[in-house]
Amino acid sequence: MSKDVDFPNLRDENWSQTSEIDPGYNCIAYAAGRTDVFWWPDSFDTPLDDYWPANVTREETIEAFVELYGTFDYELCSDGSLESGYEKVAIYAIGTTPTHAAKQLPDGRWTSKLGIAEDIQHHNVECLNGPCYGQPVRFMRRPLR
Repeated sequence: MSKDVDFPNLRDENWSQTSEIDPGYNCIAYAAGRTDVFWWPDSFDTPLDDYWPANVTREETIEAFVELYGTFDYELCSDGSLESGYEKVAIYAIGTTPTHAAKQLPDGRWTSKLGIAEDIQHHNVECLNGPCYGQPVRFMRRPLR
């Protein structure tokens, strides 16, 4: 992954690394608060050991990812702006294929896990727009816990 090519909106002043590389989890799990498992809805007949909750549709669709975060009490909302009393996640896609998820921090910035690489904080969701993840296509929120 090349930050200059894959993430053309990441600049030194709008992001920072917050963890070391860890292939044990990915952005989808991280946005839900999990750092102990790699979540992806691969079919059961592949050799990958990715986790996907049994009660969630097991397919690579935006709707399935919305369903996934819904199991954590997230509901669809209109945008990624900071909203008092809520925490948010953004689901990214290229076309209709989900690619990434990020979660909003209490100060309005966002945090993401870059594939199997490091976790980062970025100033806004647009920082990760580009050829690697596409752009945010759904925003979801839940009351702060």
